[in-house]
Amino acid sequence: MPKASARHILVESEEKSQELKKKIEEGADFGAVAQEHSQCPSGRNGGDLGEFSQGQMVPEFDKVVFSGELNKVHGPIKTQFGYHLLEITSRSD
Repeated sequence: MPKASARHILVESEEKSQELKKKIEEGADFGAVAQEHSQCPSGRNGGDLGEFSQGQMVPEFDKVVFSGELNKVHGPIKTQFGYHLLEITSRSD
């Protein structure tokens, strides 16, 4: 079963998500932005979600993690929890 490692930033609005994505694309550190802004407990660890298997996360999230480009900021991705920015750090089949 495919596995991946990723980190994310969870916020309430699409606007906030876009604003943070722009900051990261302009050179801000993903982990530092996650620590400051993410509403997920993983924010303390720079948004690190560790390694997980396909199907463990909500479908919208899973789809991007297992098909998106590595080491690139994806999003905003809307889920029942809010809006995510997502960086896939590794993936294996």
